Amino acid sequence: MEPQDKKGFFRGLIDKIAGAESAEVPLMPPTTPVVASEPVELPVAQGAKAGETQTKPGFFERLKSGLKKTKDGLVGRIDALVLGKKSIDADTLEELEEILITSDIGVKTTVELIRTLEQRLGRNELKDGEALRGALKDEILARLTAQHTPFNIGGHKPFVMLVIGVNGVGKTTTIGKLASRFSASGSKVLLAAADTFRAAAAEQLIAWGDRSGVDVIRHKEGADPSAVVFDACKAAVARDVDILIIDTAGRLHTKVNLMEEMKKIRRVIDREIPGAPHETLLVLDAATGQNATSQARLFKEAAGVSGLVLTKLDGTAKGGILVAVSHEFALPVRYIGVGESIEDLRDFDPQEFTDALFQA
Repeated sequence: MEPQDKKGFFRGLIDKIAGAESAEVPLMPPTTPVVASEPVELPVAQGAKAGETQTKPGFFERLKSGLKKTKDGLVGRIDALVLGKKSIDADTLEELEEILITSDIGVKTTVELIRTLEQRLGRNELKDGEALRGALKDEILARLTAQHTPFNIGGHKPFVMLVIGVNGVGKTTTIGKLASRFSASGSKVLLAAADTFRAAAAEQLIAWGDRSGVDVIRHKEGADPSAVVFDACKAAVARDVDILIIDTAGRLHTKVNLMEEMKKIRRVIDREIPGAPHETLLVLDAATGQNATSQARLFKEAAGVSGLVLTKLDGTAKGGILVAVSHEFALPVRYIGVGESIEDLRDFDPQEFTDALFQA
């Protein structure tokens, strides 16, 4: 067998895809500003009554449930293709390639996965469908693990976390949940409402701060974000804060504006707290699929992204984008959101994630 001679799904479309990949995709289409699009209410679990004591399933079970749509759309199609096959050939890999690309694993990551599987097939390691399924899981896990670096917030005080992302991805909600988690663990947390562009953004952050007993530094709507950051850094040092989390505007009209504002904010942070920010988290909505890739590309260029948060994984079949973005941009996934409650924002564990996807 000569895999390099096989045209394959991707290779047959490479000219079209390459043309589309080279075009720069804007962060967001021009829309009217979103006002208070991210919920601040913490809902009672579905089917529960107020005040009722519930026995919740463990997080792994909630993770499996949250990833059900992605599992059905990705692993379910893979299982339909490979399970029961007594032998694997190039045609099977070609069909698998199509499934991966159309399931938001991404072109670059898919090509690499298929080439690796072709090599393993050439070494006679993939004798049947079960072996192919297991090999694919192992290869996805290896790529996620390769980017998974320790996230230690104890090495700096204050530890400064800059949070970025377009409107509507759950950025402010993510910050609120992180503040609640850190505060509950005994850390002294301060929030900075540097999203002065979106109406009610500061009010949302204050609502989350009130729930967690966390103070928020804010200015009036339309103020210079860097001025808010300056005051927040001064306050964090003066108050002996452990963690400072900075919210930023998500809707900026051009890449140049984004770069310049982010550069200014980062200069202010570094001047007031040398070496900060210690983490720049990009929040992505998993439901946007391939649009998340273009957002990651532009934000990484503009803002020095060091980690990812994937939200709303429970509401989409496009969870494969997590693999694509992490691998393509060599970025660790720090947190994932698989539900609305605070405990459904969890530290990302590559093994746990792949087990939840592939477990029957």
